[in-house]
Amino acid sequence: MAIRVRRAYEEPGPEDGHRILVDRLWPRGIKKQDLRLDRWLKELAPSNELRRWFGHDPSRWEEFQRRYREELQAPEKQRLLDELADEARHGNVTLIYSAREGRHNNAVLLRDIIAERTGQRHVA
Repeated sequence: MAIRVRRAYEEPGPEDGHRILVDRLWPRGIKKQDLRLDRWLKELAPSNELRRWFGHDPSRWEEFQRRYREELQAPEKQRLLDELADEARHGNVTLIYSAREGRHNNAVLLRDIIAERTGQRHVA
């Protein structure tokens, strides 16, 4: 069992398991049937304000993580994180994102949070 992140524009792989889009906005230029998702959890995405402030600027990554973790403390977001952790305990989970930046985005932080909750490894 593993927790992965994959860009929406990459082809799905057989090792993906449950594919979950974790962006607030639908990826540009992709038809819904082509993305092959199991879920879309836009509720777990950063707020519009935080997303705009961050702008995938690596120099803001640490502060983004702190602010995003704070947003994720809301009870409804904690419930969704618990659901994702439960899915990850039973099989592979791939968090789908659309940002060009592959190391500094919300899916990476969500992967790390889920791995913390489950004690599982993640695949970069």
